[in-house]
Amino acid sequence: MTDIRVGLVGYGTAGAYFHAPLIHATPGLSLAAVVTGNPARQAEVAEKYGATPVSGVEELWGRCDLVVVASPNRTHVATAAAALTHGLPVVVDKPLARTAEEGRGLVRLAKERGLMLTVFQNRRWDGDFRTVRRLVEEGRLGEVLRFESRFERWRPVPKGGWREAGGTEEIGGLLYDLGSHLVDQALQLLGPAREVYCESDVRRQGVASDDDTFIALTHAGGARSHLWMSSVAAWRGPRFRVLGTSAGFVKYGMDVQEERLRAGMAPGSPEFGEDDEGSWGLLGTEEAHRAERTEPGAYLDFYRGVVAALREGAPPPVDPESVIDTLTVIEAAHLSATQRIVTHLS
Repeated sequence: MTDIRVGLVGYGTAGAYFHAPLIHATPGLSLAAVVTGNPARQAEVAEKYGATPVSGVEELWGRCDLVVVASPNRTHVATAAAALTHGLPVVVDKPLARTAEEGRGLVRLAKERGLMLTVFQNRRWDGDFRTVRRLVEEGRLGEVLRFESRFERWRPVPKGGWREAGGTEEIGGLLYDLGSHLVDQALQLLGPAREVYCESDVRRQGVASDDDTFIALTHAGGARSHLWMSSVAAWRGPRFRVLGTSAGFVKYGMDVQEERLRAGMAPGSPEFGEDDEGSWGLLGTEEAHRAERTEPGAYLDFYRGVVAALREGAPPPVDPESVIDTLTVIEAAHLSATQRIVTHLS
């Protein structure tokens, strides 16, 4: 069976460090073409993956069977819509869109065309989150009362680029960047949110979008999620602290897969998703606890799911409807922060 030819739009951080190596390592996929205008990046995709560099999205039509959108956030909706209109299934990096309504429009278009649309919510396959999800599903924590989750960094000097310097038209800032992961994980773990409260600030000079944000969710089942995202955290808190009626779970440090992708490790390597034993989380209570082995991270499972969806008719690895729920919460969080209110979702 011939490989599914993939056209990748964008070869910045997302395209170069996440999508290209994962696509290359997935049986059944072949990176056929990459849209990038940067000469150095054009040379790299040709040498490293044997892909054809092209200068525009329109050059993908006829060259590929699947389009992956990893270009800046403001281009996601228009690029995905163009690919769907040309009869091609689409993977879109998060965030799918700026608003839930824009996202619904893409979902409708995909359904009308009978095409797969999915979103790269890769943090569902983080080893630490997979561990938390397993513990919850096994009832090891009892009823979950509170879920605390953090993506915190210490970057007192801005790196520059559209994510920091761009305004709302760029869909930049941490709420749409890291918040797309944190909110998605909370909804996947604990179900729909009914109340949203948010504090969001711009702390650094030269930055136009939020770089220090906190979200509190009250879920329909009664649990609460507290979510932190920051570029000015000189001292980071635990990645996860999950408190239940029977036990708690605390985990420090980030999932290892991004670091290893940036270092050039092949995603198919046996040790690729394995956490170091010294970084395992603690399960139990403060008085009586033990280390809990971290589930292996599994980013490749996303693209394996894409292949299954296209070849076997399986559901997409991420249902785009679930991402609409995440966008709804992000919009509610933005409203909460700007108006200093608690927003209520039906």
